[in-house]
Amino acid sequence: MRPEVERPRDRAAPDRAREDRAGHHRAPEDRAPKDRALEDRAGRRPRRGGRDAPRDGAPSRAARFAGRTLRNEWHGIVAGPLRELRRRGPGALLLAVVACLGVIFFHALAQHPAGATAVRAVGGVQGDVPLWLALLRTPVSLYVPALDLPVWAGLTQLFLAFALAELALGRRRTLLVAYASTLAGTLSVRVMLAMGPGWWGFGLPPEAGHVLDTGPSAAVVGLFTFLSVVRRAPVVFLLTGGSMVLESIAKPNLAGREHLLAVAAALVMGLLHERARRRGRSPSPGSALPAGDGPEAAVKGRAAGRV
Repeated sequence: MRPEVERPRDRAAPDRAREDRAGHHRAPEDRAPKDRALEDRAGRRPRRGGRDAPRDGAPSRAARFAGRTLRNEWHGIVAGPLRELRRRGPGALLLAVVACLGVIFFHALAQHPAGATAVRAVGGVQGDVPLWLALLRTPVSLYVPALDLPVWAGLTQLFLAFALAELALGRRRTLLVAYASTLAGTLSVRVMLAMGPGWWGFGLPPEAGHVLDTGPSAAVVGLFTFLSVVRRAPVVFLLTGGSMVLESIAKPNLAGREHLLAVAAALVMGLLHERARRRGRSPSPGSALPAGDGPEAAVKGRAAGRV
Protein backbone atom coordinates (compact mmCIF):
# COMPACT_ATOMS: atom_id res chain seq x y z
CA MET A 1 0.00 0.00 0.00
CA ARG A 2 1.26 3.51 -0.82
CA PRO A 3 2.05 5.59 2.29
CA GLU A 4 -0.14 8.62 2.77
CA VAL A 5 1.67 11.83 1.89
CA GLU A 6 1.21 14.84 4.16
CA ARG A 7 -0.23 17.69 2.25
CA PRO A 8 1.09 21.29 2.67
CA ARG A 9 -2.37 22.54 3.53
CA ASP A 10 -2.57 20.08 6.42
CA ARG A 11 0.80 21.23 7.78
CA ALA A 12 -0.25 24.89 7.75
CA ALA A 13 -3.39 24.30 9.83
CA PRO A 14 -1.60 23.68 13.19
CA ASP A 15 0.70 26.61 12.52
CA ARG A 16 -2.25 28.92 11.97
CA ALA A 17 -3.85 27.68 15.17
CA ARG A 18 -0.71 28.42 17.17
CA GLU A 19 -0.47 31.92 15.63
CA ASP A 20 -4.10 32.63 16.48
CA ARG A 21 -3.55 31.60 20.09
CA ALA A 22 -0.41 33.73 20.30
CA GLY A 23 -2.14 36.71 18.71
CA HIS A 24 -4.97 36.44 21.22
CA HIS A 25 -2.50 36.98 24.08
CA ARG A 26 -0.40 39.69 22.35
CA ALA A 27 0.24 42.91 24.21
CA PRO A 28 -1.60 45.98 22.92
CA GLU A 29 1.71 47.57 21.96
CA ASP A 30 2.46 44.71 19.48
CA ARG A 31 -0.74 45.14 17.54
CA ALA A 32 -0.81 46.67 14.15
CA PRO A 33 -1.02 50.47 13.92
CA LYS A 34 -4.34 50.09 12.15
CA ASP A 35 -5.83 48.30 15.17
CA ARG A 36 -4.53 51.00 17.52
CA ALA A 37 -6.02 53.71 15.33
CA LEU A 38 -9.39 51.95 15.39
CA GLU A 39 -9.27 51.71 19.17
CA ASP A 40 -8.34 55.39 19.43
CA ARG A 41 -11.35 56.40 17.33
CA ALA A 42 -13.63 54.12 19.32
CA GLY A 43 -12.60 55.94 22.49
CA ARG A 44 -11.21 52.90 24.26
CA ARG A 45 -7.65 54.23 24.49
CA PRO A 46 -7.21 57.95 23.65
CA ARG A 47 -3.68 58.88 22.66
CA ARG A 48 -1.84 61.51 24.62
CA GLY A 49 -1.41 64.63 22.55
CA GLY A 50 -3.54 63.30 19.68
CA ARG A 51 -6.45 64.87 17.92
CA ASP A 52 -8.92 63.43 20.41
CA ALA A 53 -6.99 64.72 23.46
CA PRO A 54 -8.50 67.82 25.17
CA ARG A 55 -6.76 71.06 24.32
CA ASP A 56 -6.28 74.05 26.61
CA GLY A 57 -7.42 77.31 25.15
CA ALA A 58 -5.79 80.69 25.50
CA PRO A 59 -8.16 81.85 28.32
CA SER A 60 -7.29 78.85 30.50
CA ARG A 61 -3.56 79.33 29.95
CA ALA A 62 -3.87 83.03 30.73
CA ALA A 63 -5.85 82.23 33.90
CA ARG A 64 -3.20 79.76 35.06
CA PHE A 65 -0.43 82.26 34.34
CA ALA A 66 -2.25 84.99 36.27
CA GLY A 67 -2.86 82.62 39.17
CA ARG A 68 0.81 81.61 39.34
CA THR A 69 1.91 85.25 39.15
CA LEU A 70 -0.42 86.37 41.93
CA ARG A 71 0.54 83.39 44.09
CA ASN A 72 4.25 84.09 43.67
CA GLU A 73 3.74 87.78 44.46
CA TRP A 74 1.72 86.92 47.55
CA HIS A 75 4.49 84.68 48.85
CA GLY A 76 7.26 87.16 47.95
CA ILE A 77 5.64 90.44 49.04
CA VAL A 78 3.30 89.41 51.88
CA ALA A 79 3.83 85.85 53.16
CA GLY A 80 7.63 86.08 53.32
CA PRO A 81 7.70 89.34 55.34
CA LEU A 82 4.99 87.99 57.66
CA ARG A 83 7.11 84.93 58.43
CA GLU A 84 10.04 87.24 59.11
CA LEU A 85 7.83 89.33 61.43
CA ARG A 86 6.85 86.24 63.41
CA ARG A 87 10.50 85.27 63.69
CA ARG A 88 11.91 88.68 64.66
CA GLY A 89 8.96 90.11 66.56
CA PRO A 90 7.52 93.65 66.59
CA GLY A 91 11.01 95.15 66.82
CA ALA A 92 11.43 94.46 63.11
CA LEU A 93 9.00 97.33 62.36
CA LEU A 94 11.14 100.05 63.92
CA LEU A 95 11.63 102.06 60.71
CA ALA A 96 7.93 101.95 59.84
CA VAL A 97 6.91 103.13 63.32
CA VAL A 98 9.53 105.90 63.40
CA ALA A 99 8.51 107.11 59.91
CA CYS A 100 4.83 107.30 60.87
CA LEU A 101 5.55 109.04 64.17
CA GLY A 102 7.82 111.52 62.43
CA VAL A 103 5.17 112.39 59.84
CA ILE A 104 2.54 112.81 62.55
CA PHE A 105 4.86 115.03 64.60
CA PHE A 106 5.82 117.34 61.74
CA HIS A 107 2.22 117.50 60.52
CA ALA A 108 0.99 118.55 63.95
CA LEU A 109 3.82 121.06 64.27
CA ALA A 110 3.04 122.60 60.89
CA GLN A 111 -0.54 123.43 61.95
CA HIS A 112 0.75 126.54 63.78
CA PRO A 113 2.41 129.49 62.01
CA ALA A 114 5.60 129.34 64.06
CA GLY A 115 5.73 125.56 63.71
CA ALA A 116 5.26 125.75 59.94
CA THR A 117 8.20 128.13 59.69
CA ALA A 118 10.34 125.79 61.78
CA VAL A 119 9.36 122.75 59.70
CA ARG A 120 10.18 124.61 56.50
CA ALA A 121 13.57 125.65 57.86
CA VAL A 122 14.48 122.15 59.03
CA GLY A 123 13.03 119.87 56.35
CA GLY A 124 11.75 122.05 53.53
CA VAL A 125 13.67 121.22 50.33
CA GLN A 126 13.26 123.54 47.34
CA GLY A 127 15.02 123.91 44.06
CA ASP A 128 16.17 127.48 44.72
CA VAL A 129 18.03 126.81 47.99
CA PRO A 130 21.79 126.11 47.96
CA LEU A 131 22.75 122.53 47.22
CA TRP A 132 24.54 121.97 50.53
CA LEU A 133 21.48 123.15 52.44
CA ALA A 134 19.20 120.92 50.38
CA LEU A 135 21.40 117.92 51.10
CA LEU A 136 21.25 118.68 54.84
CA ARG A 137 17.47 118.96 54.77
CA THR A 138 16.81 115.88 52.58
CA PRO A 139 16.92 113.27 55.43
CA VAL A 140 14.43 115.30 57.46
CA SER A 141 12.24 115.86 54.39
CA LEU A 142 11.42 112.12 54.44
CA TYR A 143 9.15 112.90 57.41
CA VAL A 144 7.70 116.21 56.24
CA PRO A 145 4.36 115.58 54.50
CA ALA A 146 2.96 117.72 51.73
CA LEU A 147 0.68 120.33 53.23
CA ASP A 148 -1.85 120.17 50.37
CA LEU A 149 -2.49 116.41 50.75
CA PRO A 150 -4.36 114.49 53.52
CA VAL A 151 -1.65 113.12 55.78
CA TRP A 152 -3.77 110.35 57.32
CA ALA A 153 -4.43 108.74 53.94
CA GLY A 154 -0.72 108.53 53.20
CA LEU A 155 0.23 107.06 56.57
CA THR A 156 -1.05 103.61 55.56
CA GLN A 157 1.07 103.59 52.41
CA LEU A 158 4.06 104.90 54.34
CA PHE A 159 3.75 102.22 57.03
CA LEU A 160 3.30 99.38 54.51
CA ALA A 161 6.22 100.52 52.36
CA PHE A 162 8.70 100.80 55.24
CA ALA A 163 7.39 97.70 57.04
CA LEU A 164 7.54 95.38 54.02
CA ALA A 165 10.90 96.77 52.93
CA GLU A 166 12.41 96.48 56.41
CA LEU A 167 11.24 92.87 56.76
CA ALA A 168 12.32 91.85 53.26
CA LEU A 169 15.46 93.95 52.74
CA GLY A 170 16.77 94.90 56.18
CA ARG A 171 17.09 98.31 57.78
CA ARG A 172 20.23 99.56 56.08
CA ARG A 173 19.08 98.71 52.56
CA THR A 174 15.63 100.15 53.27
CA LEU A 175 17.12 103.46 54.40
CA LEU A 176 19.48 103.48 51.41
CA VAL A 177 16.69 102.92 48.86
CA ALA A 178 14.37 105.46 50.50
CA TYR A 179 17.05 108.14 50.71
CA ALA A 180 18.38 107.50 47.19
CA SER A 181 14.88 107.67 45.68
CA THR A 182 14.18 110.98 47.40
CA LEU A 183 17.59 112.36 46.51
CA ALA A 184 17.13 111.40 42.85
CA GLY A 185 14.02 113.56 42.64
CA THR A 186 15.64 116.44 44.51
CA LEU A 187 18.74 116.58 42.32
CA SER A 188 16.85 116.07 39.07
CA VAL A 189 14.71 119.12 39.82
CA ARG A 190 17.86 121.22 39.92
CA VAL A 191 18.94 119.83 36.56
CA MET A 192 15.55 120.65 35.04
CA LEU A 193 15.65 124.15 36.51
CA ALA A 194 19.11 124.67 35.02
CA MET A 195 17.81 123.58 31.62
CA GLY A 196 15.09 126.20 31.71
CA PRO A 197 11.76 126.19 29.86
CA GLY A 198 11.59 124.20 26.67
CA TRP A 199 13.84 121.25 25.94
CA TRP A 200 10.82 119.25 24.70
CA GLY A 201 9.04 119.68 28.03
CA PHE A 202 11.89 118.46 30.26
CA GLY A 203 12.99 121.88 31.47
CA LEU A 204 11.28 123.86 34.21
CA PRO A 205 10.63 127.59 34.62
CA PRO A 206 12.29 129.43 37.53
CA GLU A 207 8.98 129.59 39.41
CA ALA A 208 9.17 125.83 40.02
CA GLY A 209 12.14 126.40 42.33
CA HIS A 210 9.81 127.77 45.04
CA VAL A 211 7.79 124.54 45.27
CA LEU A 212 8.49 122.24 48.22
CA ASP A 213 9.82 118.74 47.71
CA THR A 214 7.47 115.75 47.63
CA GLY A 215 8.40 114.57 51.13
CA PRO A 216 7.97 110.88 52.02
CA SER A 217 5.92 109.99 48.91
CA ALA A 218 9.04 109.65 46.73
CA ALA A 219 10.52 107.21 49.27
CA VAL A 220 7.28 105.22 49.31
CA VAL A 221 7.12 104.72 45.54
CA GLY A 222 10.85 104.00 45.48
CA LEU A 223 10.56 101.27 48.10
CA PHE A 224 7.59 99.61 46.39
CA THR A 225 9.41 99.71 43.04
CA PHE A 226 12.59 98.21 44.49
CA LEU A 227 10.60 95.47 46.22
CA SER A 228 8.72 94.61 43.02
CA VAL A 229 12.01 94.21 41.15
CA VAL A 230 13.93 92.09 43.67
CA ARG A 231 10.88 89.95 44.50
CA ARG A 232 9.76 89.67 40.83
CA ALA A 233 6.31 91.19 41.35
CA PRO A 234 5.11 92.63 38.03
CA VAL A 235 1.63 93.44 39.33
CA VAL A 236 3.03 95.58 42.17
CA PHE A 237 5.40 97.25 39.72
CA LEU A 238 2.56 98.10 37.32
CA LEU A 239 0.43 99.45 40.15
CA THR A 240 3.29 101.61 41.42
CA GLY A 241 4.84 102.82 38.17
CA GLY A 242 1.54 102.91 36.29
CA SER A 243 -0.13 105.04 38.93
CA MET A 244 2.77 107.50 38.79
CA VAL A 245 2.50 107.75 35.01
CA LEU A 246 -1.24 108.32 35.20
CA GLU A 247 -0.74 110.95 37.90
CA SER A 248 1.81 112.78 35.73
CA ILE A 249 -0.56 112.73 32.75
CA ALA A 250 -3.69 113.74 34.67
CA LYS A 251 -1.97 116.38 36.81
CA PRO A 252 1.38 117.46 35.38
CA ASN A 253 3.32 119.09 38.20
CA LEU A 254 6.68 118.95 39.94
CA ALA A 255 5.63 116.19 42.32
CA GLY A 256 4.66 113.92 39.44
CA ARG A 257 8.08 114.34 37.84
CA GLU A 258 9.84 113.59 41.10
CA HIS A 259 7.75 110.46 41.57
CA LEU A 260 8.66 109.21 38.09
CA LEU A 261 12.33 109.87 38.74
CA ALA A 262 12.10 108.06 42.08
CA VAL A 263 10.59 105.05 40.29
CA ALA A 264 13.38 105.15 37.69
CA ALA A 265 16.10 105.37 40.37
CA ALA A 266 14.62 102.47 42.36
CA LEU A 267 14.27 100.42 39.16
CA VAL A 268 17.96 100.91 38.35
CA MET A 269 18.98 100.02 41.93
CA GLY A 270 16.82 96.89 41.83
CA LEU A 271 18.31 95.72 38.54
CA LEU A 272 21.85 96.32 39.82
CA HIS A 273 21.02 94.43 43.01
CA GLU A 274 19.72 91.45 41.01
CA ARG A 275 22.78 91.48 38.77
CA ALA A 276 25.11 91.47 41.76
CA ARG A 277 23.17 88.64 43.38
CA ARG A 278 23.34 86.51 40.22
CA ARG A 279 27.08 87.11 40.01
CA GLY A 280 27.46 86.05 43.63
CA ARG A 281 25.65 82.79 42.97
CA SER A 282 27.68 81.88 39.85
CA PRO A 283 30.75 79.67 40.48
CA SER A 284 34.15 81.28 40.38
CA PRO A 285 36.44 80.45 37.43
CA GLY A 286 39.00 78.76 39.69
CA SER A 287 36.45 76.28 41.04
CA ALA A 288 35.42 74.98 37.62
CA LEU A 289 36.98 71.83 36.20
CA PRO A 290 39.25 72.19 33.16
CA ALA A 291 37.81 71.30 29.79
CA GLY A 292 37.97 67.58 29.07
CA ASP A 293 38.14 66.49 32.72
CA GLY A 294 35.46 64.15 33.89
CA PRO A 295 34.45 62.51 37.17
CA GLU A 296 37.91 60.95 37.50
CA ALA A 297 39.48 64.41 37.76
CA ALA A 298 36.97 65.43 40.42
CA VAL A 299 37.71 62.27 42.44
CA LYS A 300 41.45 62.89 42.13
CA GLY A 301 41.00 66.48 43.25
CA ARG A 302 39.04 65.46 46.34
CA ALA A 303 41.64 62.79 47.15
CA ALA A 304 44.44 65.33 46.81
CA GLY A 305 42.58 67.71 49.09
CA ARG A 306 42.25 65.03 51.76
CA VAL A 307 45.99 64.25 51.53
